[in-house]
Amino acid sequence: MSLRFTDEEFQNAWKELDEPQLEGGWELFVETMGVKIYRLYDKETGLYEYKVYGVLTTCTTELCADVYMDLTYRKDWDGYVKELYEKDFDGQSAIYWEVKYPFPLSNRDYVYVRERKDLDMDGRKIWVILAKSSPETPCPEKSGVLRVKDYKQSVSLESDGAGGTKLFMNYFDNPGGNIPTWLVNWAAKKGVPGFLTDMQKACSNYKNYCQKK
Repeated sequence: MSLRFTDEEFQNAWKELDEPQLEGGWELFVETMGVKIYRLYDKETGLYEYKVYGVLTTCTTELCADVYMDLTYRKDWDGYVKELYEKDFDGQSAIYWEVKYPFPLSNRDYVYVRERKDLDMDGRKIWVILAKSSPETPCPEKSGVLRVKDYKQSVSLESDGAGGTKLFMNYFDNPGGNIPTWLVNWAAKKGVPGFLTDMQKACSNYKNYCQKK
């Protein structure tokens, strides 16, 4: 039994690979490169929660999960990473992540915990990775960097049966303060598909990267 995430959270994440849960106000926001992005307006914050469904045609599922989990490699291929590492904060392991933002916006940073489970569901192999902000982790805020205190993400991966990976992602990110609408739209419309394209390239280069280490 996980202390940070419940079995139910893992189950709910992978089930959306079969049956997208889009009742209650979810709307199709953009469809690009075989990826569909849906969004749900959150009245409390005025922000959107997102769900992403798609296929990474050139990555096997296990490779995809390994690349996603490898923080050191992420710094190598993701140009938006300023700092990224996992460490013990007073006995609690957590991840610190600072993201570069274009001028005139401040960089943002996150302190979060995550967990991966490789599930066998009646013979189906499914990889699920859950992450959420960890506000109780004692990691001091930096001057000039905006701390995102409300963040959650779930990723489910399964083979598409043809050497690629079927993917479902759900995420919500509340950085507080006013966010320009153009940035929110850009991040969802360009940022997510761009990230998935970079991820596919990262998968194809991972073997070489591991050999060089």
